[in-house]
Amino acid sequence: MISIDQIFKAIEERQGVSNRSEHDGSRQIEGVASLTTANAAQVAFLAQPKYLNELASTQAGLILISEQYVDKAKQINPDAAYVIVKDAYLAYASISGLFALSISAGIHHTAQIDDSAVVPSDVSIAANAIIKKGATIGTGTTIGEGVVIGEDVSIGAECHIDACAVIHHGCIIGDHVRIHSHANIGSEGFGFAPAFSDGQMQWQRIAQLGRVRIGNHVRIGSHTCIDRGAVDDTVIEDHVIIDNLVQIAHNVRIGAGTAIAAKVGIAGSTKIGKNCIIGGAVGISGHLTITDGVTLTGMTMVISDIHEAGTYSSGTAAMPSLKWRRAAVKFRQMGEK
Repeated sequence: MISIDQIFKAIEERQGVSNRSEHDGSRQIEGVASLTTANAAQVAFLAQPKYLNELASTQAGLILISEQYVDKAKQINPDAAYVIVKDAYLAYASISGLFALSISAGIHHTAQIDDSAVVPSDVSIAANAIIKKGATIGTGTTIGEGVVIGEDVSIGAECHIDACAVIHHGCIIGDHVRIHSHANIGSEGFGFAPAFSDGQMQWQRIAQLGRVRIGNHVRIGSHTCIDRGAVDDTVIEDHVIIDNLVQIAHNVRIGAGTAIAAKVGIAGSTKIGKNCIIGGAVGISGHLTITDGVTLTGMTMVISDIHEAGTYSSGTAAMPSLKWRRAAVKFRQMGEK
């Protein structure tokens, strides 16, 4: 159970609460739910006007509401317990962690920890985790089942590494980082030099001697791979969020605050600026520079530098097959002129 005072404290880390004095701070809340399913011991939120009609029948014991909808909401349900904020969605995000699963500190007896590793007493290390020579784990960090932490890896404070993630030797992870299941950090980059011999292509492997450096407050999704640098490091700056199934090649640099959706592929040595938004299944060629504040819509293919902030797209959206075939013919004919 979480008190309303605790809820207000979490919200006020990001924004104010306009009507704090109207509420009993000691009252207990047991969870979060939608307006349609919440009971009297749960909190819900309203951040979009299309959900206003759900207020008429809601049983929610507490409702986080964006200030621009308050007057209309009180006409629909004047008896509800509203918490008035500037951004109800942000308020919901701020309190969600209060109700998340809490993991107790402790080290499972099957975990393998090298004697030279630095592991504070308040960490949680689950079954069959492996922590190799010279690794350093920060305070309050949680290591899930089957995680492998390589030699000389540094992991900051209050991190959460989910089951079966692998962090290879020498990589540096900041504070408050979440790495989800089966992510692979610091694996070998795809570096080979072409070599012809007797008319046969033979690829000469290039040892990848750099690391991966990840900043603070970063989120990395399941099955995402971030390759170590060939010579210099691959760098993920602070407050970057990365979805599942993303491939980030060697020596890429991702600027602070950038968001990357699932199935994106970023080729080697590309530099992406701050506060960018990269939609699902975007492909970005290597050795490019993308400036700050760029949005790439889903399935865009980037093959040249982007020097101006804005929204960029490529490809064609779905349409009836007959129309698409006609459009494809016209497109081909344009190329023949």
